[in-house]
Amino acid sequence: MKRSHITGSFQLMKSLNRSVILTIIREHGPISRADIAKQTKLTPPTVTNIVSELLETGIIKESAIGESKGGRKPILLTIEAKHSFIIGVDVGGHSVRAVLTDLDATIDKQVTHALPPKMDEHAFLNVLKKVIMHLIERTTCSKDKIIGIGVGMHGIVDHQSGVAVFAPNFNLSHIPIKERLEQTFGITTYVENDARALALGESWFGNGKDIDHVLCVNVGTGIGAGVILNNELFYGHHGTAGEIGHTIVDINGEKCQCGSYGCLQTVASSIALQERALEQLKKGRESILTTEGLTGERIHECALKGDRLSIEILAETGTYLGVGILNMIHFMNPEKVIIGGGVSRAGDFVLEPLKKVIRTKALTEEARNTEIALSHLGENGTVIGAVTIVLKQIFTRNNAVSI
Repeated sequence: MKRSHITGSFQLMKSLNRSVILTIIREHGPISRADIAKQTKLTPPTVTNIVSELLETGIIKESAIGESKGGRKPILLTIEAKHSFIIGVDVGGHSVRAVLTDLDATIDKQVTHALPPKMDEHAFLNVLKKVIMHLIERTTCSKDKIIGIGVGMHGIVDHQSGVAVFAPNFNLSHIPIKERLEQTFGITTYVENDARALALGESWFGNGKDIDHVLCVNVGTGIGAGVILNNELFYGHHGTAGEIGHTIVDINGEKCQCGSYGCLQTVASSIALQERALEQLKKGRESILTTEGLTGERIHECALKGDRLSIEILAETGTYLGVGILNMIHFMNPEKVIIGGGVSRAGDFVLEPLKKVIRTKALTEEARNTEIALSHLGENGTVIGAVTIVLKQIFTRNNAVSI
């Protein structure tokens, strides 16, 4: 074996071990060097050397004195959250939101820009660039401390190339998001489907933490799902796993944006919610709702005031979601299902009918008892998920390599 290959392999292992140790400190800190060695099964000298390197960079710090287990009291280590910063971007149906966070995903600054009703690729990328530029201009941290940009984008996304393959809400295809943002800002950029970004964020910081198998459903203008299997995002063969919004729940249903008929998205998205309300109001249904300013948020507000039509429409949405999610429960058998996105803000008005479908229609008792929860991250779910895409590049859950 060539010496250059041996040297390269050694550096790779050191890099991997550095990432593993960082992850241990992030997840279990404050923690001692001795406990890091036990958890990673690396030798104490190896841990000491890598910790010294990390201390020198400033990404970790010595924080406190631990309890003695016989001998000197250990110095405990934690992540220095303000060492670096990350930009997370959520591309919604009507606006783009960008946040700046530290390594703990704590939001420092945020900016939102509206999207024009009709736009081409150039106009869309311009809004994306402007919202990021505006965010950078508002922060006091130097640009060289921003280590990455993560983008949560709806539709079909090639996460490896950073291309939005198809964005149905905008009717745009093959948008080179990663390439254009890196050219503009000189910052490494990662692009992910918004539902998968949400699932990743919940897995690291929300209701999916420390759970191996999670289904995270993002219900907004469209409906998508992020699937966590064995603590990792599942993409499928062509990277389209999780398109629950395009599973068919009514073979004779309405036409969907995708060209098919009766997709879950046609009956349970925020757009479907508004369309049902509008239809009932035009038929003369009594309600405090009006056709002016009709939004999902307004329907929720009226439901809270006891409006019967609003309550019924939200319940119907929850039932349809329950049918779609029930199919996924039977297929992948998750430990937990997390519901996020705009429609989820209606809370129990949607969640209770959804749970009723699972309780009454699931195949086994265990399936009927599948835990259903709202997103812990709420309206920050996708932006924190986008930040987590970058964090995932720094902190690894792989095993250390003994050297």
